[in-house]
Amino acid sequence: MALPGDPDRTGRRPAGSRWLLAKQRQPRTPGAQPEAAPRHPALQDVSQFMVLEREVEIQFRPRMREALQDKVDAVADSLRDQTPVCSRCNQPMKRHDIETVSWLARCGRLRAAVTRYRCPACKDERRPLLELLGVEPGRISGSLARLLALLAVVAPYPLAAQLAGLLLGVKISPMGVWKVAQRLGEPAARYSEGLSQYHADSRSEGASTREAPPAVVLSVDGSMLGMQVRKQRRRRQEGKTLPPLPPVKEGQFQEVKTGVLLLPSERVETSPGRHSVVRRFLVSCLGNADTIFARLYAQVRELGWVGPDTVVVIVGDGAEWIWNRATMFVRRCEILDFWHVLEHAWGFARLNYGEGSKQADRWVHRIAKDLRAGKVDDVIARLKRLRPKTPEAREKLQGLIAYYSAHAGRMRYDEYLRLGYGIGSGAVESAHKQVVHARFRQAGMRWSEAGARRLLALRLLLLNDNWTLLDRLPMVSVA
Repeated sequence: MALPGDPDRTGRRPAGSRWLLAKQRQPRTPGAQPEAAPRHPALQDVSQFMVLEREVEIQFRPRMREALQDKVDAVADSLRDQTPVCSRCNQPMKRHDIETVSWLARCGRLRAAVTRYRCPACKDERRPLLELLGVEPGRISGSLARLLALLAVVAPYPLAAQLAGLLLGVKISPMGVWKVAQRLGEPAARYSEGLSQYHADSRSEGASTREAPPAVVLSVDGSMLGMQVRKQRRRRQEGKTLPPLPPVKEGQFQEVKTGVLLLPSERVETSPGRHSVVRRFLVSCLGNADTIFARLYAQVRELGWVGPDTVVVIVGDGAEWIWNRATMFVRRCEILDFWHVLEHAWGFARLNYGEGSKQADRWVHRIAKDLRAGKVDDVIARLKRLRPKTPEAREKLQGLIAYYSAHAGRMRYDEYLRLGYGIGSGAVESAHKQVVHARFRQAGMRWSEAGARRLLALRLLLLNDNWTLLDRLPMVSVA
């Protein structure tokens, strides 16, 4: 019987044997000094300033809560002698009862004696103090809720809960962060939808167009988002365990459409041959093509970017849903994305000249050079003179000719470059990564339609540098 450490049939000893461990401890050369024992990395003491900073925070947090509580009490005293009026019958309401409620704010938990009024005729109830303060009993309110929603926008809910403890000193569960994001995301989504409906009416008034730019670039595209298999949350029955979730079927995805608005005059050259945009506005929705174009139209009107002489430049790939709805802008310039054009050329070149061949590279390079020079008609004529040898290459060539011929009016790249419009849809491709990929497409994520719609609305507020708008939106209760 072989003992531990004995060599096997090949003459080698097992990797974890005592013989090998002892062999490794022996010095490699005779007479060499034994190596010094490794030292654990040293840690320095906490700096004195950080100690003072935290002491002050601990000392004054209770005082901040007391000061805020005094202000809440003062507001309650100012409403003590005021009787609300019923919103239905317009009659004075009667006092029903008084209840002490609490809610959580950034500096701690606050309490107030809340008077509830009831209308004898309509049976409606009101609590004027809570309505005036904009808080709900037992919930997180105020700036703390906005900060928690901000963490949920940039990080998954479990990580956002950890960040809340580290940055805000608030202990909260991932489900608590989720609830805050839903309660604030719903009014943000409603505001975006309401803005779209408002500007869709011809009687609506947009922002002043006195300083409307001569041109606005609009780029739009779609990206897929993984959705949940079940539409509703499962409920646990008493004494019963929940059955396992069904497997996620292939194709359980929904498209998120994203649009980017920017001004050509605000595209600067940060390095030779590389341009960046100083300012841009993102629009996104979990809807169809009509919805995204309605929101893009509402956004340009809200910004005051569409005047009587403004040219709306639409950059997109060959998707028909883009060009079919571009007609809503009377003065427009349609541009087919230059890199999608070359992608179709590469498809034929690899098939005709071979994958990775230099001849294919030279052929596509010449196509790109001629297209940038505005020679789209010459390119199409040269393609028609080609005689591929295989049926697959001939079919690919006919598709390429048909694609270029159908979009020849959108491929005048020399003119677009001269006007400074740009010829690529890199802005919207980057927007997909920032809006959707960075937050919604991490490993294992599946979204409900309502949850994705609410978080999308919050993320757009952050990326458009409009987060302060959330301060003017009320928190709502959601199921």
